[in-house]
Amino acid sequence: MPHDAHDLEHTHTTEAIAARLSEPPKPSYLRDWVLGGIDGAITTFAIVAGVAGAGLSHGIIIILGVANLVADGISMAAGNFSGVKAENDDYRRLREMEQRHIEHTPDGEREEVRQIFQNKGFEGDDLDRAVEIITSDQQRWIDFMLAEEFGAPPVERPARNSAFVTFGAFVICGAVPLAPYLVGAPFSFTIATVATAAVFFAIGSLKSRWSTVRWWMSGFETLGIGLFAAAAAYFIGDLLKFVAAP
Repeated sequence: MPHDAHDLEHTHTTEAIAARLSEPPKPSYLRDWVLGGIDGAITTFAIVAGVAGAGLSHGIIIILGVANLVADGISMAAGNFSGVKAENDDYRRLREMEQRHIEHTPDGEREEVRQIFQNKGFEGDDLDRAVEIITSDQQRWIDFMLAEEFGAPPVERPARNSAFVTFGAFVICGAVPLAPYLVGAPFSFTIATVATAAVFFAIGSLKSRWSTVRWWMSGFETLGIGLFAAAAAYFIGDLLKFVAAP
């Protein structure tokens, strides 16, 4: 579908471009939110579905569900903290390595820059000038090598912030399947199923804002993944009810 200038995400006047480029890149916590939200909704509903499938009481559902929200939420946050911290540590390691290489073998590193630009189609005076500009400032040189040689992101995500976002999303979305049981609503399992399906669809729809997939396709994709996991948990619980029966 064609778009006009009014549909673009930002304007391209000289002033607007200068203002936008003057701001440092900001970390995105979309991955952390989606990861925590989907996992929270799936695991908590899986417990609800599994216990309901086994025909156990609402009290057991609440106890296991709340325990899952706290314990698994902390586990998810801790795991994401460690993962992001490892990524940041690796980024710093690569940065220190590139700085060391530039200081000890500048000619070799300069040749790497030259070949990178050659692969981009630069040649002659343009190639020489591009290499000169990049290598005239050490920090710019290091940033260039990190991006071009290792594909490192231009901005780090603070591990602590990622952990908080993951935990928050886990608890918020994971509390939805438990809410009908906590308030003693009739037909709690049916309400929990519909509400959790809505959460799955909402997460998928929202994350489409940062992708090229249509919102409803992204919503149904996430909904399908979540319902598959929930259905598996329910039927396993139903099966265990007969296996464990005296």
